[in-house]
Amino acid sequence: MEIKAPDLGVDSAEVSEIMVSVGDKITENDNIVLLESDKAAVEVPSSGSGTVSKIMISVGDTVTEGTVLIELEADADSESDDKQDSEQASADKNAENNEEQPTEEAAQQAEQSDEVAEEADNESEAAESKTYPLPDLGVEEAEIAEIMVSVGDTVEADQSILLVESDKASVEVPSPVAGIVEGILIAVGDKVTNGQDFIVIKSSGAKKASAAPKKDKQQSAQAEQTTAKQSATKNASDNDKSSATASQPKPAAQVDKLSEQQVNAKLTDVYAGPAVRKLARQLGVDITQVQGTAFNDRILKEDIFDYVKAHMQSNGANASDAKVSAVASGLPSLPDMSNTDIWGEIETQDLSRLQKVSIPQLNYNTYLPQVTQFDLSDITETEKLRGELKGEFKAQGIGLTILAFIVKATAYALMQHPKFNSHLSDDNTQIHIRKTVNMGIAVATDDGLIVPVIKDAQTKGIKQIAIEIGELAAKARDKKLTAKELQGASFTISSQGNLGGTYFTPLVNWPQVGILGISEATMQPRWNAEKQTFEPRLMLPLSLSYDHRVINGADAAVFTRYIAKLLADPRRILL
Repeated sequence: MEIKAPDLGVDSAEVSEIMVSVGDKITENDNIVLLESDKAAVEVPSSGSGTVSKIMISVGDTVTEGTVLIELEADADSESDDKQDSEQASADKNAENNEEQPTEEAAQQAEQSDEVAEEADNESEAAESKTYPLPDLGVEEAEIAEIMVSVGDTVEADQSILLVESDKASVEVPSPVAGIVEGILIAVGDKVTNGQDFIVIKSSGAKKASAAPKKDKQQSAQAEQTTAKQSATKNASDNDKSSATASQPKPAAQVDKLSEQQVNAKLTDVYAGPAVRKLARQLGVDITQVQGTAFNDRILKEDIFDYVKAHMQSNGANASDAKVSAVASGLPSLPDMSNTDIWGEIETQDLSRLQKVSIPQLNYNTYLPQVTQFDLSDITETEKLRGELKGEFKAQGIGLTILAFIVKATAYALMQHPKFNSHLSDDNTQIHIRKTVNMGIAVATDDGLIVPVIKDAQTKGIKQIAIEIGELAAKARDKKLTAKELQGASFTISSQGNLGGTYFTPLVNWPQVGILGISEATMQPRWNAEKQTFEPRLMLPLSLSYDHRVINGADAAVFTRYIAKLLADPRRILL
């Protein structure tokens, strides 16, 4: 029997720990492997019982949905039980054939009895109340932004009942079943994780729910097991808070940021996932001094940030404090601004949830040596083509903007200049070149900037790109984007449209190495050498920011000019 990886909620994940060995006897729902991505760590349960005969993966491997993890052999005891059951069933059948056939009246009574029993079972199932866990949110943690139901409300299956927000998006959580809400286990503002119990529903369709696929049962069992572990870890942490604080190694008064080689040497001594190890490298943190708070003392990103915060608080407002603060955000702490004679009156306003959770990602820009290359593209002819097509597209319900042409041209350019469609390795010795273009499109919403992704943009025509731009922008404004629609970008375009301005310096969205900024197109006089005169042309400003560790200035100038030429004459894309 092959045990395969289930839907992980991400394109791929890394094998962090293998929890079984060849020869181990396991039962259904026993955890067999720990998989980690940049978003979450997931313990994968076995979908069957038996003895582990072969392990098909190794620690560090990258796996996707459907990858074979282990192979199982049925236990001898299980086979013996099956044989005994089969023999018993055969004996029962022979005995039944030898017995006298029941009378018609007795058969009717037995059938009526069965119907009554079945009806009673159905009524019992229909009245059952059950606690349901959160589904995979696509991130390790999110915040409850809105609860859309109240205790006593009747809900339908898949009805939106909860709105959660993370650094990626706002996601509406649907009701797992139809029924009556009997309890709400979370509150607005709470931080929640995948698999955490959040609602109690008295199901009106328990019979239907009982026929759900076996996979759903396994996922529910896994979520309940994860929730129990989280609850136990949290209780232990609360009970032993003072002793844990005392036992945690305290940073020295003067601690310099470690070099990458020093950090790499210490990474072998700890239990942490690839995303956490990457963060330790970036921040220069001695990860052996960090106390893990997850199951089996595994270190989370939050533990790294808490360690840095502890440095700041323990060292005070001195030189070493400034060093640790620089590790966290690149800036020292604010001065005391309580003196109104110096600072005047000050009003404090909360950032939006999206702004708050975006700050850690934006802080990564402190560590990227970024440069911006500027250029102009003459899009006069392209705008004429758009004007000819937009009426036809509008009749089909499609909004054709210049952004669709920009996405198409940029995707084509990235395939010709693949270095811009890559990521720098953790040890700064290689680049990982993407074979497809997943184009991130920055969209402004009332809550802040959000970046949905057009997958495989290099294979799509301008019409399909225009359709997807419209759909993703509408979902972003209505907070309907899914986690997968916000993941996997290899390059980003940030368009200021008609907001004004000439050029700007967009920030590279790590781990990408480039981002293209688009400003408002304006009519400008351009010299026509053939006619020996100036003539008005529609000029589009381009601002390419890039990671100078991967891209040099000459390559950036060539790439930006190449995009400018493609936008000036889209027919080049067809050559």
